[in-house]
Formats: sequence, C-alpha cells, structure tokens
Amino acid sequence: MFENKERTDINELGEFGLIKHLTTNFKIKNDYSVKGVGDDAAVLDAKGKQTLISTDLLLEGIHFDLAYVPLMHLGYKAVQVNLSDIYAMNGKASQITVSLGLSSKFPLEAVEEIYKGIELACNKYNIDLIGGDTSSSKQGLVISITSIGYADADKVVYRNGAQEHDLLCVSGDLGGAYLGLQILEREKLIYLKNPQIQPDLEGKDYIIERQLKPEARMDIVALLDDLNIKPTSMIDVSDGLASEILHLAEQSDKGITIYEEKIPLDPMTYETARELGLDPTVCALSGGEDYELLFTISQEDYKKLKHDVDITVIGHVTDKNSGCKMVSKSEKVHELKAQGWNAFNK
Repeated sequence: MFENKERTDINELGEFGLIKHLTTNFKIKNDYSVKGVGDDAAVLDAKGKQTLISTDLLLEGIHFDLAYVPLMHLGYKAVQVNLSDIYAMNGKASQITVSLGLSSKFPLEAVEEIYKGIELACNKYNIDLIGGDTSSSKQGLVISITSIGYADADKVVYRNGAQEHDLLCVSGDLGGAYLGLQILEREKLIYLKNPQIQPDLEGKDYIIERQLKPEARMDIVALLDDLNIKPTSMIDVSDGLASEILHLAEQSDKGITIYEEKIPLDPMTYETARELGLDPTVCALSGGEDYELLFTISQEDYKKLKHDVDITVIGHVTDKNSGCKMVSKSEKVHELKAQGWNAFNK
C-alpha cells in the first residue's frame, strides 16, 4: 500500500479543505471549460457541439490490487479508462470529475499520490479537472471518474453503424495488459510465500506498463480525422477483443469474421504467454484492459490507412446469419465467444 513516515490525517483538512488542497494545481486549459473546481457546479460551453459523457467506477479488490499497483499509476490509469470511452465515440475528451471513497488507512500523502497521477494524465491529454467529491469508505478505496468530451454531430461514431463488407481494424497490439497482470499476480504470490524474495520483473517492462499505465488512443482519433476517415462503428477494447467484436456485431445487427493470424501481438506478449503456458491468441481475445480502439471502415477508405503500422485490419463484416467467427491459423473456423472480464464474476 502506501508507506511514508510523514502521515497527515485527512480529518485535519476536512472535505472542502481536502478538495482545495488536492486541486489547487489544476488550471483550466480548454475553451469549453467556463468554470471548473470551486463553485457549486462546473460550467461548460459546448459551442454548438454534441456533448459526450462516460463514467467508470474502480473498486479496491475488484478492479485493482494495491499490493502491486502504485497509487500514482492508479490515478493515471483511472483517467485513461474514462478518456478511452470518449475517444471510442470519435470525440475529443476535455473534462473529468473525480470522486473518491477513502478508508481510514489512507493518509493525505497517499491521496496526493493518486492526484499526482490524475494531474499527469490531465496535463498529457489536455484535460480539465472540473469537480468531484470525497467521502469516507468502509470498503477500501473507491474511485469514480466521469469524463466529458465533444464532437461535431456528424463525426460522432456509435457501435451500431457497421455495414456488410466493411473492414474491421484495431489499433496497437492486444493481450499485453492481461499478461502484465499475470506476471504481477505471480510475483505477488511468490512474495506472500517468502517476503525475502524481490519481485522479478526483468524483461517484462512493456507488458507491465500496459497493465499499470495504459494510454488511451487519442492519437488514433486524430489520425483518422487527418486521413478524412470516419469509422462506421467503433468501441474500445476494455473487456477483451472477442467481447468487443460481439458488441459491434450485436449493435450493428451484423456478423463479423476475423483471422487469427492478423491479430496484432507484441513479441513480449507472445513469449510471456508461452512462458506461462497460455495461448497468446486467447489472451488477446479474452484478456481485456488494452484500451485500443476497434473500429470498422468502408473498403474505399482502406487505401488511406493501409500503410499505417499502428492500425491492423483483422477481419470484415458479414451478414447477421453468418455470426461471429475466427478463422484459425490452420484455417479452421471457430465461433467467437465472450470470455473476458465480467465485473460481477469476481
């Protein structure tokens, strides 16, 4: 958890004093933000655009384990999880609110670490912190973040627009966050059995970072805009590739076929999966938390992005009756099933 000789009890500040202390360094960056923290409510001006809003709840012991998740990384990741939803609508994220439930084990210095991560994310992605709340919690640490963004009405992309013969594309690579989690869990178990043994994370930097410090793909939204491509449907990969494909197919009332050999895997992801006795493809299909963007485009737009190394065409949209399938490397056809993250299976 958090170990520091300096320990300031949050009760010394009170709720409003705590919020003022934590948010004093956050400055307004966006024209859309008229009034941020410091009044009864924030004031936003959409300037004729459509407003996008998404909320996520992160609970200690369900979504994160403080045995190996640094508090600064947790603050950073909590923001990324939310921004990713705005980018998945083809929008520009611009504001967040942050609410925390804190147990008595958290001193002020621990909460400051969380806010350092939040501030880092806000600065990197040009986001304004415009409000939130704090409360005591008997259930451990609770983080709730609401993200707000904007887009022109004709540029918003939903999950339900995929058309037959569209190409299915994904950004980046998949499965790394899941493998990073497996390594962290393995080292935690080793440490619990023998606290004298230091964690062995050498050579696993990339997948550990994919798990602890993911990056929402704002750059892909900007790239698509530069290429004058509007996806026909889009979703972010938070629950695993298979689950997200099924969402797009169901919402669009279509089928989707993907090809195993096309699924982008980083070499470290592939090697670590084999090392742990796992199938790399299954890790990509069911792992989740990659926060890449999965989207469909018309075939006419393919020529515009075919040379971009960070976007991979992994399949195509079919008629509804064809269902959702994966063609394996051995050319066998498998039905896609959602076996990824389910918050209620914990």
